[in-house]
Amino acid sequence: MFKLITENWALKLMSLVFALMLWFFIMGERRLEVNYRVPLEFQNLPRELMVANEIPSMVDVRISGPRTLLMKVSPNDISITVDLTGLRPGLTSFRRLEERLNLPSGLRVTRLSPSFVDVRLERIQQKTVPVTIALSGEPMSGFVVGSIRAIPDLITIEGAETELKNVNDVSTDEVDLDGVNSSFSLIVPLQHRGNFSWFKDERTTEIQVEISAVEAAPEDQQNPVE
Repeated sequence: MFKLITENWALKLMSLVFALMLWFFIMGERRLEVNYRVPLEFQNLPRELMVANEIPSMVDVRISGPRTLLMKVSPNDISITVDLTGLRPGLTSFRRLEERLNLPSGLRVTRLSPSFVDVRLERIQQKTVPVTIALSGEPMSGFVVGSIRAIPDLITIEGAETELKNVNDVSTDEVDLDGVNSSFSLIVPLQHRGNFSWFKDERTTEIQVEISAVEAAPEDQQNPVE
């Protein structure tokens, strides 16, 4: 039995090596499909414009190709880049995103989601709006709220032109007056829930609230007992 194994061992070893090489070659050339999540990137956005619609930051991609090539692909090495050079305000559709994918030669895209992206560009504008002071609660019994003011009382908002048209004011965080019996000042954050607009500078304002005692009526000052 041992003689049969060792007989022509050199030829048998060469056959084994050849078989292994053939197996690796076949496995290497075997076509596979792999799914990736690829970042969607934009470049060369004109300075005076901004993107004013929701756009996915990642794209689901299915890539087909030889196993040996797919093994060399890292998700960190591939991306989809959209060039915005020379675009004007308005909606632009970018289709066939797979052609913007930086893939090595020999690989191809079999599925892309989303397969296109719409980009709405708008001019960046500024708008100055008043501050609305949000109050809750009531002062202590016998006291009333006098003057209330915010410093500053005007705030500049910056962002997409169409969104700014609907911004008429900004509000403070709610200031609780429950049980208060004296005047006070307080620095409070400002609230603005814009999707494509933001505070240009100030994000807080100083609230000055005057609290005064209620003056007793003349009849209340008379002694009811003679």
